[in-house]
Amino acid sequence: MTKLKTLLKVLGPGLLFASMAIGTSHLVLSTKAGAQYGWVMVIPIILANLFKYPFFEFGIRYTTVTEKTLVEGYLNLGKKYLWIYAFVTLISTFTILAALYVVTAGLFMNLFGISGMSVSMIALCLFLLISLLLIIGKYQFLEDSLKAVISILFVALLITTVMVLQKGVVPGSESYQRPEIFNETGILFLIGLMGWMPTAVEASGWVSLWSIENLKTMKNKPSLGLALQEFNVGYFLTALLAVFFMIIGWMTLYGTGTELSGSAVVFADQVVSLFTVHIGNWAYILIAVAAFTTMFSTCMTAHDAVSRVSIDVLEKLFPTQKAFKGKNTFAVTVILMALVNWVVIDRFSANMANLVALATFVSFVFAPLLGWMNLKTVVGKDVPEPYRPKLGLKILTYLGIVFLSLFALYYCWEIIV
Repeated sequence: MTKLKTLLKVLGPGLLFASMAIGTSHLVLSTKAGAQYGWVMVIPIILANLFKYPFFEFGIRYTTVTEKTLVEGYLNLGKKYLWIYAFVTLISTFTILAALYVVTAGLFMNLFGISGMSVSMIALCLFLLISLLLIIGKYQFLEDSLKAVISILFVALLITTVMVLQKGVVPGSESYQRPEIFNETGILFLIGLMGWMPTAVEASGWVSLWSIENLKTMKNKPSLGLALQEFNVGYFLTALLAVFFMIIGWMTLYGTGTELSGSAVVFADQVVSLFTVHIGNWAYILIAVAAFTTMFSTCMTAHDAVSRVSIDVLEKLFPTQKAFKGKNTFAVTVILMALVNWVVIDRFSANMANLVALATFVSFVFAPLLGWMNLKTVVGKDVPEPYRPKLGLKILTYLGIVFLSLFALYYCWEIIV
């Protein structure tokens, strides 16, 4: 009981990771995977979560042991590695946030029947609200609020999944033929699913920064074992919810021939409708609120993370610049991120797909290198031998690097050819 209470006290980075990851990759991609290809898609979902685990775990490990951010670890490897991470972060800064806010704004309009306002204006309202919450509430508010959000989402999804399983598979159309997985279209879908499952590898730096903030709120520094337990809870929850979404898609849509929207916003609305079919129309507003809250919390965690990591990268690249170390730096950065990404939405909405494709390309291409950089930080001189990853985790890391490399090479091949 004492260990459980201690674990609950240090809950933070792992839950923030879960909240950030359980966005479009789960709500859209996992559900669509089950709906299009059936139960077999549980295999790539589990493999992606398994092979990527070490890269995110190293962010917690390095920070807990050294009380330094993973960004500083990259700098210790050599400034060129920090510049690589800075480049990936820059691309994410001007694309990922804009894409998340567009989906969330569109979902809000669809679910609650909002008309008379553009997606751009709804996104602006979301930017302003989330910026205020992050600036006023800071890390502690983010952590406390997301504990409630994740708990509610887990219970709602668990109930829905159980009800779906009890009803059994929806009768499919006799003429339905499952799409090929190992043709060009299927493999590109797999790349998207596994590439963003549970999230992009560069988010390991975000987890590290949340770990630093969590340490600041605690009187006594947690042991490495306890910090990893906390992260493992969040990571396991992330993987489990991905499987839940996949099961819901499989049991309710697979084989029916239902046309699935290519728009993340419209598809998310279809998913909410699936929930109400199995729970009842009375639950629509509850499920709609849960779906919107899921995306809202993803926006909030990503906005916080991108702001923090941008500041940390600039501090390390330009240590003599006092502008990056001021008292109000975080608030200014949060607002700047909101304004820049709103401009992207407002001015480049027609090219949003191209911008997201650019972010996807950069993320996939650099993922193996970032994974290798994470490994080098936790086996370097900063981390004492007893705290370095054991042989089994190292083997899993190398397998993960090979896994990411093969995906990156194939993705590049498809893009170039």
